[in-house]
Amino acid sequence: MEELVSLCKRRGLIFQSAEIYGGIQGVYDYGPLGVELKNNIKSSWWSSMVYESDNIEGIDASILTNPLVLKYSGHEDTFTDPMVDCKSCNQRYKADQVPESCKPEDLTEPRQFNLMFKTNLGPLEDESSFAYLRPETAQDIFTNFKNVIDSTSKTLPFGIAQIGKAFRNEITPRNFIFRVREFEQMELEYFVSPGKDEKAHDMWVQNRLEWWNKQGVPTSSLEIYDVPKEELAHYSKKTIDLMYKFPHGLEELEGIANRTDFDLGSHSKKQDDLNLTSKVDLNKNSNSKLAIQEESGNWVVPYVIEPSAGVERSFLAILNEAYTVEDLNGGKSRIVLKLKPHLSPVKAAIMPLKKNNSDLVNVAKKIKNNLQQLGLGRIILENSGNIGKGYRRHDEIGTPVCITIDFETLDDETVTIRDRDTMQQSRLKINEISGYLINIIKN
Repeated sequence: MEELVSLCKRRGLIFQSAEIYGGIQGVYDYGPLGVELKNNIKSSWWSSMVYESDNIEGIDASILTNPLVLKYSGHEDTFTDPMVDCKSCNQRYKADQVPESCKPEDLTEPRQFNLMFKTNLGPLEDESSFAYLRPETAQDIFTNFKNVIDSTSKTLPFGIAQIGKAFRNEITPRNFIFRVREFEQMELEYFVSPGKDEKAHDMWVQNRLEWWNKQGVPTSSLEIYDVPKEELAHYSKKTIDLMYKFPHGLEELEGIANRTDFDLGSHSKKQDDLNLTSKVDLNKNSNSKLAIQEESGNWVVPYVIEPSAGVERSFLAILNEAYTVEDLNGGKSRIVLKLKPHLSPVKAAIMPLKKNNSDLVNVAKKIKNNLQQLGLGRIILENSGNIGKGYRRHDEIGTPVCITIDFETLDDETVTIRDRDTMQQSRLKINEISGYLINIIKN
């Protein structure tokens, strides 16, 4: 983990939030290259969910959440962790994460700790004005279920996707960006007819394995954990966790859950008319029936299949898979991020051989501008004048292609193309660069 943390700070991927003031535990800022990688991960997820499917729509719901939403979802009563204090080391821990160095006799009795952040709306600070910062993005999807149906005329099966911030007041944030207090989720709620849920669940497990493989996290690096019945959430019919061996150990990367009809049933009015299979609290506040009327006239509450992944965990897993140390000739080595090109923060670096030569620099600027207009992502003009150091820097940040403009370029309009993974160099015509780069990024 230390190597990844060092790389992230050194190359502008991730910084400790408010570091100049000692930082904020469990909160991180994404630097110039980190925000590019993060956005590329989200873009890849969004494209696979929304753009490549005709039956999935996207939303972007608010972070501030009406307390009634989290009351009927069960979060107000259950979204807590048992917390203990150690009288010896004066540290606070989740009850199931107490280190062995703490003696049982030094621990306080466990007490429940609310993981949700409260805030106030309007000028008054009282119980009538409070709201929550959402602890997950899923509930906003369920409360917008009827709005999406009414505005898009969707029929089963269909999904609603969302990428957004969530907040949890973790007792002990840990393991770099793995467990933090402010994070982003990529969640899909896929609505299906009861009886077709098991097939849909299997489909999404396979779909997610294929997506991770395309991001550079092969199936061989994942363990498929079929959550035992006794560990399932009370509403879950089946949950598959995709487990990944992070630098700190084996942990959940993504969960794919069959949530049955609990969520829509919890937020719906007239629950007694809906033949719900899940046990839900009586909802006296909802003004909408969250169900679909069949041709027979019967109302059906869809089952929900939920693939849910954290952006930060995705970032860490992808970074860990890509991080490579290679031995070179002469006892030297290099660090290279073998990111999939579509995820690379920088798609190509344009390098004039001499930084003070206006002819070389002008050609480099023209090539850079032309490539930037392709819409592939960020293209950088690397005008340091030290080609060797430039190569090493771009190896470390995962740039798939470096393009060197030299004096031969001025004579025959060819450039040197260097491949990140093989370090092989070849000559290419300037008018062929666009096609070459498109082929690398798109394939």
